Amino acid sequence: MLTEFKDKIVVVTGASGRIGQMVRAAWARTSPPGVRFMWSGRGQGADIHWDIATGIVDLPKGCGVLHLAAVLRGDAGQMALNATMARHIAASAIACGAMRVLMASTAAVYGARGEDCSEDDVAQPFSPYGQAKLAAEQALIAGAGAVPVTILRIGNVVGADALLGAAGGHEVALDPVPGLPGGPVRSWIGPQRLAHVIAQLMLQDNLPPVLNIACDPPLPMAELLNAAGAQWHYGPPNAAVLPRAVLDIRRLGGVIATPPTSPADLVADWRGLLNTPT
Repeated sequence: MLTEFKDKIVVVTGASGRIGQMVRAAWARTSPPGVRFMWSGRGQGADIHWDIATGIVDLPKGCGVLHLAAVLRGDAGQMALNATMARHIAASAIACGAMRVLMASTAAVYGARGEDCSEDDVAQPFSPYGQAKLAAEQALIAGAGAVPVTILRIGNVVGADALLGAAGGHEVALDPVPGLPGGPVRSWIGPQRLAHVIAQLMLQDNLPPVLNIACDPPLPMAELLNAAGAQWHYGPPNAAVLPRAVLDIRRLGGVIATPPTSPADLVADWRGLLNTPT
């Protein structure tokens, strides 16, 4: 553990984003020991006012940085802001002598692989979002100098994705996958578990440059829907559906404990935040 980092500040970007709101709510329930979080943003309620897309800012000396902010969709210029923000993170981190930077990325950078994806695999994103996040990863690593950087390639966050979080009580049309009766298989993590993992990682020594973040085992989408009591049916065949997108988390397991989880655990993790004040 980075004992010299205990009781210091972690500056977090992306407070208004869906993941940011969930992580913030989780930390409101159980504040990680030894870390004080400061939230950056453009609006009211931000601890540090920072339009990360337009420039750098003075950060607390020696702080940690957790970069959650992202542009999820838009034209090429809008998506390119992901790399721009990463460069501003890098410059601000160097200027304050940051202890380390953790950046939230996505499993989408791996592209359409049939096998489990490890951190050593060559990234081959096919979606505009995956391409933009890979460019952001590269920009941050290239610009951070001696500041340690770890990229967190995160699997599906329960409640923040289009399966449960965007369903809004409507019946879900699940893409059928021949030979997979539960539909597409994905790596999942609950939002409270994600917050716990991030807090743990911020205090670890000698993190690897890239870590896959998810829980084991990977699960078919239908199992999550059933555990949530959601109404669903199979939609029409979809040639574009990716049958399996799974993260190999053995490297993460070498850093922190990664206990197995179940569909019920994941749903309870998400629902436990729904009435939590931020």
